[in-house]
Amino acid sequence: MLRVAPILLAILYGLVMYRFSVWRTHRELDAKSTELADPGLKVVTDRLAAALDLARIPVYIHEVDPVNGLAAPDGRIFITRGFYRKFQNGEVTGEEMASVIAHELGHVALGHARRRMIDFSGQNALRTALMMVLGRFVPFFGAWIANILATMLAAGLSRSDEYEADEYAAALLTRAGIGIGPQKSMFAKLDDLTRARAGVAPAWLMSHPATGERIAALDRLEARWGAGG
Repeated sequence: MLRVAPILLAILYGLVMYRFSVWRTHRELDAKSTELADPGLKVVTDRLAAALDLARIPVYIHEVDPVNGLAAPDGRIFITRGFYRKFQNGEVTGEEMASVIAHELGHVALGHARRRMIDFSGQNALRTALMMVLGRFVPFFGAWIANILATMLAAGLSRSDEYEADEYAAALLTRAGIGIGPQKSMFAKLDDLTRARAGVAPAWLMSHPATGERIAALDRLEARWGAGG
């Protein structure tokens, strides 16, 4: 029992920290966000809503500058003020913004927020177990190796979620009559819009797949669907 106690404590710690993170995120979003009222974007979000048999899809503006979209644990969809400026400036089309919103809807529909709570707790338990085992055989470096392995697992699970949300968005955009084209063109612009560059971190430590790989996955998906798959 004493041997598993640290692992059980790690699971409990993961659950508590995840709940605290959700509470802190909700508080910040509530304080710095308002519902978006843009007639141009409403045209495309209404098409998404119709494809889902919903009356409408509310989208909120998060008042921060970095270009990003996000799905809150409570199911609300946000785009940042910085992202919205790109749309206002004509750097991003309404259909491309719709692809971002569809992607975030995918995270909600596929239950990724709940999955991340479980994953986060499991990763803490795994990290603790690895530190206990490796610490015996690799003194001083055991904790470092355990952290690297747990981080690799977390990054891999996150990339899997992103691919799933991409596929959900592709299906929704296709059903809405928008198509996958704007989704791919949005990805093609993404690195420049976010000032991201390849080589910042090893691929196996990145939480999101490389944009080229995401576009290639959509190409394969489009080809399969076009062939009646």
